[in-house]
Amino acid sequence: MQQKIQIVVRFLLGTLFLFGGIAFFFTTPPPLSGDMAVFFAGLVASKYFFYLLKGAEILCGLFLVSGFFVPLALVILAPIVLNIFMVHIFLDRSGLPMAIAIGIAMIYLSFFSPTYSLAIKKLFTKKA
Repeated sequence: MQQKIQIVVRFLLGTLFLFGGIAFFFTTPPPLSGDMAVFFAGLVASKYFFYLLKGAEILCGLFLVSGFFVPLALVILAPIVLNIFMVHIFLDRSGLPMAIAIGIAMIYLSFFSPTYSLAIKKLFTKKA
């Protein structure tokens, strides 16, 4: 049963990042206002950031959906998910429920899933 839950969570998280990354290249973002607009404008001004971010999301989404290099995908996505969470805490609370759900899925796969948690936990082990 735990294996099936792990596969479903991995597939849903991977699909979210895969199609979210792809959608960036084919859609126009909704108009933003206030602090969120200023934040978004700063990222756009860098010229490269969104291509790097969305490229990483697509690649990691493919890794998660396919089941290959899942621990690597989880490590790469960790700061992205943290940033999503922080943006929705400080700038736009409307997206907070989705940010929490993504965070829970990441924590589950990284620290509680039987297949991937061992590889992630090794990153936190002090070497002698």
